[in-house]
Amino acid sequence: MSVTLSQSSRWFARPLALVIAVLLTVVAGSGFLGLRYWQERQAANLAHERSRQVLETLDRLKTIIADVEAQRRGYLLTLDPSYLKAYGVSDESVRRDAQALQALVAGDPLQNHRAGHLALTVAAKLREIDDIVKTAQTSSGPAALAMIRSLDEIRSQIDQMVDHERFLLVDQERGAEALEHRKAWLIATAVIIVAVLAVVAFALARLEAIRRRKAIAENVALHSDLLTRDKKIRRLVDANIVGIIIWEVEGRILEANDEFLRMVGYDREDLIAGRLHRTTLTPPEWRDRDEHTVAELKRIGTAQPFEKEYLRKDGSRVPVLIGGTMFGESTSQGVGFVLDLTERKRAVEALRQSEERFRTLVQFSFDVYWETDAQHRFTHQEFAASLVDAPALGSEIGKRRWEVPYLEPDEEAWRKHRETLDAKLPFRDFELARPAPDGSKRYVSVSGLPVFDETGRFTGYRGVGRHITERRQAEEALRAMQAELAHVNRVTTMGEMSASIAHEVNQPIAATVTNAQAALRWLRAQPPDLDEVRASLNRIVEDGKRAGNVISGIRTLVNKLPPRKDRFDLNEAVLEMVALTRSEVLNHGILLQTELAPGLPGVDGDRTQLQQVILNLILNAVEAMGSIAEGTRELWINTEREAAGGVLVTVRDSGPGLDAADTESVFTAFYTTKPEGMGMGLAICRSMVEAHGGRMWASANEPRGAVFQFTLPLERDASIPARHVRPNPAA
Repeated sequence: MSVTLSQSSRWFARPLALVIAVLLTVVAGSGFLGLRYWQERQAANLAHERSRQVLETLDRLKTIIADVEAQRRGYLLTLDPSYLKAYGVSDESVRRDAQALQALVAGDPLQNHRAGHLALTVAAKLREIDDIVKTAQTSSGPAALAMIRSLDEIRSQIDQMVDHERFLLVDQERGAEALEHRKAWLIATAVIIVAVLAVVAFALARLEAIRRRKAIAENVALHSDLLTRDKKIRRLVDANIVGIIIWEVEGRILEANDEFLRMVGYDREDLIAGRLHRTTLTPPEWRDRDEHTVAELKRIGTAQPFEKEYLRKDGSRVPVLIGGTMFGESTSQGVGFVLDLTERKRAVEALRQSEERFRTLVQFSFDVYWETDAQHRFTHQEFAASLVDAPALGSEIGKRRWEVPYLEPDEEAWRKHRETLDAKLPFRDFELARPAPDGSKRYVSVSGLPVFDETGRFTGYRGVGRHITERRQAEEALRAMQAELAHVNRVTTMGEMSASIAHEVNQPIAATVTNAQAALRWLRAQPPDLDEVRASLNRIVEDGKRAGNVISGIRTLVNKLPPRKDRFDLNEAVLEMVALTRSEVLNHGILLQTELAPGLPGVDGDRTQLQQVILNLILNAVEAMGSIAEGTRELWINTEREAAGGVLVTVRDSGPGLDAADTESVFTAFYTTKPEGMGMGLAICRSMVEAHGGRMWASANEPRGAVFQFTLPLERDASIPARHVRPNPAA
């Protein structure tokens, strides 16, 4: 019943069907009203015709009565038998018309009564006339005429009936006019209704046509979507990205794509033969899980994806991820997808092994592995098992690195390191010093890389740390040894330069003696020339200061003093070494030229160590050019600003030069090209330059000779240890 009502409601919901129903109702109503009109019109026509016939009958009766009366009157006056020839005919006509009149007015009680009374009256009067006629010869004519006058009563009755019928005709004509008006109204109303319904029907027909076209378009689109979806599904099935199967809930596999068959090692003939069944494909330990899945399918129609294993045709196993759904409530079939997890399992196992290898690598290569969040708080730390004095596990989680108690570096280095972290830049070999339980220091070198997620959002740092306490101790021992070697090198150099040093010291001493003698002579003069004496004494003071400066420089180079870091004028330091070696240069016939950049910024470092570097380079050049017999001996010393922002010092000679293979070897310890050299001078020089954050290299001079250059930074970043790349000598 509800289905019928729903269908009816859907039928009436269609506009065109509703209009048709209304139109049919209007047509039925119009037909009923038309039938009523036709019936009333027929009844009116019949009534009118009856009234006309009644009037005609009454007129004939009046005529016949008049004829009868004239015939009887003529006979009674003349007694001429010729007046009686049509007498019988007239009587019969009167009777017949009277009977016809009764039949015509049978439906009108009043007229029927009158017609009956008239018929009786006519019959009675005719009998009376007949009797008078028969006795006319014996009776007097006037008496008979008096009796004949009584026919006026009949005419009176006829007139009454005529008047009544005429009244009826008037009413009938009025009714006919009303019918005509009603007919016109019905026709006009029907025309209007039909026109309105036609317009509405046309409009609704258009709407229905639009709706149908839209429905057709939607159906076409839906059909197209279904075809597209079917193509997509078919493409998915045929693409063999995942295994797709159609199965019965009891376990039989009805259809499968090639990917599923590949997974389980069966072919399509096995599928057609019905040899693929869930029970045969499932290992025994997974069948309880399959029973749970079947119960889930029967209960809710869907099985959530879960992992299991399939038995292949060759007996091996394949891990899969499987899920499915029923086609509907009234069917026992469904569709499922099967994803081969073999590669994923291999990847997971490879990842596990990689993690194990990584942990092993970390354990043997680094002492600590760490991770921080975007606010630089420790979120994870792992310490090597062999690490001595490791912090308690988890004791530093949630803290920033600078919130953990460290002895080094200083506040400025931490500030610069935090700037690196805030800029999300990688850093390497940031050295820290931690307090040890015995009060000593434990040095740690930390390196880290920023970590970003797939959207590019910074999530923190990940890095490693290595304890470098032993390395730092070895470096300190090495620095001490290098300082000792540098001192030995300086002392040796001073010994080799003893003649030049004596010359440099003797010059101001000799000048002092000469100026003193001159002052004595000016004092002995008469009168004494005090102005000349004063001038001589001033020159004595200057010569004494110059001798003192020479001796002070020698003492500084020779003495074993701790390294210092002061800001000094590099050009001035170069000129001091030029002055110290002037005698040696002149003795070898060398033309020394300097080109020092004006306005050079001050350099931070140990003045003595850097002067030793310059001194060694000058003496090496002097010694190299002393062995050549021909050609000009020239030595150039230049200082200039480096493009990277530091200071560049260049010492260029015109000696025999260096082989391309020796441009790097000459800086190796104990490597020397001199017959009596120790091979330590240039190695010490490079180590001292690098200790100042600079770099040193050698190259060939054109057309002959060698070029030694080194750079010094104007400002050194203490938070990030410098790692300098030595340039290619051939560059």
